[in-house]
Amino acid sequence: MPIRCEIKQRHGAEQCFHHCAALGQWNAVEFVAVSAERPLPPPRDDRLEVVVLDMHHRRPSLGYDSILFALRDAICDFTEPLRLAQLKLRVLAYDVRHDLMVPKHEAGRFLLYIGSGGPGHLDPRLNDGIDPVSQGIQENPAWLQPYGELLDSILADRQTAYLAICHSFGLLCMHLGAAAPALRGEDKGGKSSGVLEVQLNGSAGRHPWFSHLKRLSPGGRIRILDNRFYDLLPTDGGADQPWEILAVETLGVGGPIGEAIALTEFARDQKGVMPRVYGANFHPEIVGRERYRLILEEQYASGRATDEWYQERLKILHEDLRDEESDRRLQLNSDYTFLGPLRFHLYRGLRQRLAALGLDCPAVHEDRVFEQVPG
Repeated sequence: MPIRCEIKQRHGAEQCFHHCAALGQWNAVEFVAVSAERPLPPPRDDRLEVVVLDMHHRRPSLGYDSILFALRDAICDFTEPLRLAQLKLRVLAYDVRHDLMVPKHEAGRFLLYIGSGGPGHLDPRLNDGIDPVSQGIQENPAWLQPYGELLDSILADRQTAYLAICHSFGLLCMHLGAAAPALRGEDKGGKSSGVLEVQLNGSAGRHPWFSHLKRLSPGGRIRILDNRFYDLLPTDGGADQPWEILAVETLGVGGPIGEAIALTEFARDQKGVMPRVYGANFHPEIVGRERYRLILEEQYASGRATDEWYQERLKILHEDLRDEESDRRLQLNSDYTFLGPLRFHLYRGLRQRLAALGLDCPAVHEDRVFEQVPG
């Protein structure tokens, strides 16, 4: 059983849209889209704050909504302790690339950052809207410097975590000098899209968290959902490089191992068990066929998706996500590479906040994540 709230375990993913306890009578989750017109609200003792760095440049996306669903789902089972403590999860969303909105890190305030995927070249200075590498994105690079400063602040603050997905992962790798982007050529079939595989390496096998995923994955290969034009080719950081590559590409399902990196850890939590700053060059936030279909249909029905975008992803749903074994392995990957770390850091912050308020709730603890995942 993949990680999911008790409501979905009993009744299925459709309940997210109709009977979500996190959005019920107490409404335990507050969403704030921070903008020039709606500035960052002041901190409050009754708010636990998570930041979502939206890199989609206002293009339609399954990933952004999937991140919001994952946060709701993680908090859903704890709505009663939250209600008793009069505490809510506040999700602060920043449109980094289009609106040039980059938060300034405040130590002790922001518990967790999540960076989304997005279109275009990783270097915003190359996105002129004309060159094919820009994918039609015309971008102002003014956000790049404050974004780099934010990454440095997160890395320096051991109480804060950052989970970076696809485009955000590439930016993190570039900023730290861990990898450089390379456009996928004809020799690799161009764009990497659909259900594919990556190979967990020896570092993953020795990791206190990812070793379980490697043990549960045949041959150490995990099934992924991909949608990108760029590889991330590792740079030589020397023997003392401050990052650990955990997985690399494979050249097709069952194919040989390639050189592009797929999963990298840059910092670990203080317990030494969970990645604190790390990222994946695929999409673990889109949790299998159920979530994919629900979000896709909702976006199309609401008019947020073009026909071309909808049909491309509908094809992936019908052709690549129909296999039950692939879907199970995709969900296992999401449990370990996204949902588990997200819940670990969220639960840790919630436990600490409840303790600060003088409330004892043994059910709220980051170690609960180890009981939720398979294996």
